[in-house]
Amino acid sequence: MHNLPTMQSKRLVLTLVFGLVGLTAFAAEARKVNILHIHADDHRADGLHALGNRLLKTPNLDSLVQRGMTFTHCYTMGSMVGAVCLPSRTMLLSGKSWLRIPDGRAKDVDASQTLPKVLGAAGYETFHVGKGGNEFTAGLRAFDTNIIMDDHSPELRRGSSERHADATIQFLKARKQDKPFYIYFAPPVPHDPRVAAPEFHKFYDPKRIPLPAAFLPQHPFDNGEMTVRDEQLAPWPRTPKDTKQQLADYYACVTGLDHHVGRIFDQLKASGEWENTIIIFTGDNGLSLGEHGLFGKQNLYEFGGMHVPCVIAGPSIAKGRSAALIYLMDLFPTFCDLAGATVPEAVEGRSLAPILHGKATKVRDVLYTGYRNCQRSIRDDRWKLIRYPLVDKTQLFDLRKDPHELKNLADQPRHAAKVTDLTSLLQREMERYADLAPLKVTVPKPAAWTPPPKQPTAKSRSDKP
Repeated sequence: MHNLPTMQSKRLVLTLVFGLVGLTAFAAEARKVNILHIHADDHRADGLHALGNRLLKTPNLDSLVQRGMTFTHCYTMGSMVGAVCLPSRTMLLSGKSWLRIPDGRAKDVDASQTLPKVLGAAGYETFHVGKGGNEFTAGLRAFDTNIIMDDHSPELRRGSSERHADATIQFLKARKQDKPFYIYFAPPVPHDPRVAAPEFHKFYDPKRIPLPAAFLPQHPFDNGEMTVRDEQLAPWPRTPKDTKQQLADYYACVTGLDHHVGRIFDQLKASGEWENTIIIFTGDNGLSLGEHGLFGKQNLYEFGGMHVPCVIAGPSIAKGRSAALIYLMDLFPTFCDLAGATVPEAVEGRSLAPILHGKATKVRDVLYTGYRNCQRSIRDDRWKLIRYPLVDKTQLFDLRKDPHELKNLADQPRHAAKVTDLTSLLQREMERYADLAPLKVTVPKPAAWTPPPKQPTAKSRSDKP
């Protein structure tokens, strides 16, 4: 009888121990991941060393490629304005396709259905720092903290990445750690004016930079948007010297961004949040830098306006590369799935979580893009068709054999069936996304194009939607 209290005490102690272990395990399991989204401005799909540009010095963003999942075929769906970034960022934060945000700003979107509000309702503290112009204003105002830094002048742009990183680091240092965070870090680089700190420009000698594989002095026909502001940043015909200088300046801005992203990574590690943070790197749109004689994002080439980088790394994310055809708007439901949030019914994107967790390889079979009423495109895992209805021009490329889109196969009789099949697929996708633009017009314009007699100066200025 004297041993009874002792036995009861032991049982009580064991119960408490196992209970505490269980609670600790439950708490660890229930702890939500942080989300850091690095969203660069005009960032090309090949715009990192680890994404194929061996000249670039981008060790910090390269580390995400090495430890996470790289989506090699990510796109913004399209744009009805020259400032492609505006609808792109609106699609990202609203989850809606490009023609269901007709003015690019989605004025009719319920603010409670924007990505920051949805994640906030799931218990996240939300923070944005970035540009405010050509942005989804209602989406930015939905963040708990919204810091606008419109660094348009060359003087301000030189330190833009540093100032944006400083604000993010300050947020990480000052925040209470009782909630997970969603950070939308969106500085206006490497968009022009392409000015970085001198230490980053010194890495890139224009004379040693090769021209793009698809470099041309002039685009071979009128694509419907030949003199938009981006195209006026270089004179016609495009010259190797000017093109190499623009590439050097662009690369310097990318390296400067990478350096300051590294400082944010250091703060995550110092605060103990690194292992519990999923980091996403994307661009809002791509950019041609001499390819096909173009210098803007108002085109549908692979090394052009709609193709963007997309890398996702962090806890439970599979490592490797995915050739899945995805849109930036797919990130909305993806973030919701990663955060345990409810996806609004109006969201048209498709979650990438099954791919990130190794349970699927794709979310769609074909992908279409568009620009205003003058360009439409469709692609699958090999073939790509671009249609220019206003000049009755069609391009067909075999992307496996011709990734730089150098050889148009559309006029070859042996590919006539492929053109017909892809055109039908394009029409189907256009109908799916309420695209009513015709693929053929009654009276097409001549396809030939001549540069204007007054040549542009290579001065940078803000995009106009």
